[in-house]
Amino acid sequence: MKTMRGHAIVLRRTSFGEADRVLDILMPEGRMSVMARGVRKEKSKLAGGIELFAICDVVIGQGKGDLGILTSARLVHFYRHILDDYDRMQFAYEALAQVAKASSSLEESSWYDITGEVLAGLDVATIPLALIQTWFYIRVADLLGDALNTDRDYNGVVLSADKRYRYDSQEKGFIEDERGNITADHIKILRLVAAKSLSVIVQVGGMNEYLSDCLFVARQHASLQQAIK
Repeated sequence: MKTMRGHAIVLRRTSFGEADRVLDILMPEGRMSVMARGVRKEKSKLAGGIELFAICDVVIGQGKGDLGILTSARLVHFYRHILDDYDRMQFAYEALAQVAKASSSLEESSWYDITGEVLAGLDVATIPLALIQTWFYIRVADLLGDALNTDRDYNGVVLSADKRYRYDSQEKGFIEDERGNITADHIKILRLVAAKSLSVIVQVGGMNEYLSDCLFVARQHASLQQAIK
């Protein structure tokens, strides 16, 4: 691997030896692991440039095998407001952990974009956390090849605007149910979430009353196992 430079998001930092760390990072080109030598020393010039919840500018040199060597790092943008809210911070940790787990088995450049949008959204207190979570779960499921069907129910029947539905986690789809909590308005929001970037969706109003139900559907459909931080 030749020396490369670009923006990166740190997914995981693992202590190694007395003063080093192995970093799992996302770049637009994909995911990789790099060694940050001496980064745990008090005067390390690398330490301040590899924060979690941040976009970093990194320079990576050739190492042994697939493990690159981090030679330079600086913060481009630190999403510090995530730390102001416990629930948002906890979800940020969860998102990084889930992406770290998923991207280890599926190489896809979209992981960088998804993670960057989630961090940027979490940094803005006025963006509902439930909307960010719904968007994340729907996008991850889609990328893993299990897109939520918002056009037809689990039997293949076209969803109707004048009927109610419930989401069935076993069938991984919607089932017509006159007592169901999913309406045409929920379906519209879920379609929008699946089709648009988070930065576009946050400009759409009138969603708050539906977000709790949409989040339940998105979380159940993604059915992500707890990732190891």
